[in-house]
Amino acid sequence: MISEFHDLLDKYHLWLKEKTTLRQVNDWVEITTPYLDRHNDYLQIYVKPDEGGYVLMDDGYILEDLETSGCKLDSPKRQELLHTVLNGYGIKIVNGTLQVRATNESFALRKHNLLQAMLSVNDMFYLAQPAVASLYCEDVANWLDYHEIRYTPRVKFTGKTSFDYMFDFAIPKSKTQPERLIKAITNPNRDSAQSAILSWHDTREVRPHASRFYAVLNDAARDIPSTVIEALRSYDVVVVPWSKRDDVWEELAA
Repeated sequence: MISEFHDLLDKYHLWLKEKTTLRQVNDWVEITTPYLDRHNDYLQIYVKPDEGGYVLMDDGYILEDLETSGCKLDSPKRQELLHTVLNGYGIKIVNGTLQVRATNESFALRKHNLLQAMLSVNDMFYLAQPAVASLYCEDVANWLDYHEIRYTPRVKFTGKTSFDYMFDFAIPKSKTQPERLIKAITNPNRDSAQSAILSWHDTREVRPHASRFYAVLNDAARDIPSTVIEALRSYDVVVVPWSKRDDVWEELAA
């Protein structure tokens, strides 16, 4: 079983390398990654040497795209949530860009954190319909509060590869249930599923043996693709469509 997962990870790393391209843009190197945003466009980051290290940024794409799509980030609640997400990955906002500095030794980790932050912010603030009154993650938190489920929000764990992963909620072990980690996925698609699988697969090896991972998928605006559900379940992820959330509240509250 372990060797099978090692083979899968090797294939993932090979796919990541083969699908990543570089291009010189003035003083910057443009890195096109295989990760997709909500428009199904490949995420791009920009890197240049600076003061004995490197500066990595998104060139303002994530925040500008959300603003032009009608998702304003000017309310105190959204600003607080934005900075909570970014702080979890060590990312700063500099002149409208998501930015982080790296050394030779930390470059891989910082690049990973920047991409994870871009995906998280893109997903966290994506509103499927203008009439949605609150952010999806906040809806999940309100549902947990309603059922008096104890949790710790925005928990970061370091996986076996030493990369950090953020989970939206962590429910501690009880007498009858193991540790439970939850990720609220606003826009369930191939890329968000792949990101969730990677975070869970890398993290579960350093968490208690019986820990479980729940993906709460937003199906309010559209049906969840069956391929997304199948992919998540193949890695022992408990799939919870938002419309069926009350099927699992008792095991989360236990």
